[in-house]
Amino acid sequence: MTTSSFAAPAPDAGPRPSAPTDGPPVATAPNSLAVTTGLVIVVLGSVYLATNHGAKQAVLFALGIGLGVALFHARFGFTSAWRQLVSVGQGRGLRAHTVLLGTTAALFAVVLATGAGFGGVSPQPSVDPIGVGTMVGALLFGIGMQLGGGCASGVLYHVGSGQSAIVITLASFVVGSFAGTWRIDFWHETLPTFGSYSLAEDLGYGGALAVTLLVLAAIAGASILVERRRTPPPVAPVPTARGLARIVRGSWPMWVGGVVLAALSALVLMTKGSAWGVTSAFALWGAKIAQALGMHPETWSYWQDPGNAADLNGSLLDHATTLNDLGIIVGAGLAAAVGGQFVVQRRIPWRIVVAGLLGGFLMGYGARLSFGCNIGAYLAGIASFSLSGWVWAVVALVGTWVGLRARRRLGLATPRPGDGVC
Repeated sequence: MTTSSFAAPAPDAGPRPSAPTDGPPVATAPNSLAVTTGLVIVVLGSVYLATNHGAKQAVLFALGIGLGVALFHARFGFTSAWRQLVSVGQGRGLRAHTVLLGTTAALFAVVLATGAGFGGVSPQPSVDPIGVGTMVGALLFGIGMQLGGGCASGVLYHVGSGQSAIVITLASFVVGSFAGTWRIDFWHETLPTFGSYSLAEDLGYGGALAVTLLVLAAIAGASILVERRRTPPPVAPVPTARGLARIVRGSWPMWVGGVVLAALSALVLMTKGSAWGVTSAFALWGAKIAQALGMHPETWSYWQDPGNAADLNGSLLDHATTLNDLGIIVGAGLAAAVGGQFVVQRRIPWRIVVAGLLGGFLMGYGARLSFGCNIGAYLAGIASFSLSGWVWAVVALVGTWVGLRARRRLGLATPRPGDGVC
């Protein structure tokens, strides 16, 4: 990838527009220095965590590495899937979502019904309340991810694979997440709320899973009908290796990525007791930085919650979501290096800087209001059979429509199907 890839849209990929070719482009040689660096970080990081913070922390870091590898190899996009559906009617990415959501829901149903956890962990579902504040948050997140060029998980694996522009989005994401913790009581206590609802409470996990799978199948079918009516541009695969080497040096089919991510999500649930999330770590990083600068976020209601207070007073390397996030960055970097696609960009157009700053802040702030992001609110919510996950998805899809128009106001072209990754 070259610096020119940032001249129009922020990076956000999937399959590229098709051109005459005899087959998929061939992956280039591995980046030896980046591969070596990545392996050293993996080994030393795992040993340090296991020795000083316990085996559980090392496992969480390892699971994050696996998530990063899968996200990169499958080019698994949340931002791009919704953008392509809204802009040109391309439903391939959305159908990959249904595979991820359905497989994760099936695994969660087993784990939650049996209480299966490692080391005495008792897994809990992600069932969040629905209210005006949470819907405002989902809307802001949907707008922000189109401006910033990635979702929460996508920002992390883009950073890991060397895409410098996304570092700007990540920094602003952290600021926005921290800002969202201020006066959080206004959004969740002063504004109207409608409570929470779980399908599993009324139908049991078997019944809830059956309903969820039927809805996902209907969504997949609807996406096919949309494609037939709008005839989106054809797409072609990204660079990949041949044969078995494709597993470590190529692009995976998106459905394979969905299945692998679902399995890893279930292992995260069994290891830490709650579903995979991303953005609570960003809020914590921001609070730690704020304390170092002389601020006192510990006086805010969000940080007086016993769990959040314990995180703020503890080590970042004891924070499960932080370890997952760091692992995603490392795993994506290693996967990109092995595939010969780790390239650091040095020139970033000013419009991309502005869009990244604005989009990152909106995503961070929105994620705090809506109890999570495309992972913690959308994936975990739907897989936990919570109505909140579906509401988040619908509102964030509206935000996608608004965000695409905001891109044009900033003079940024709407990315074509396949331009970028997340």
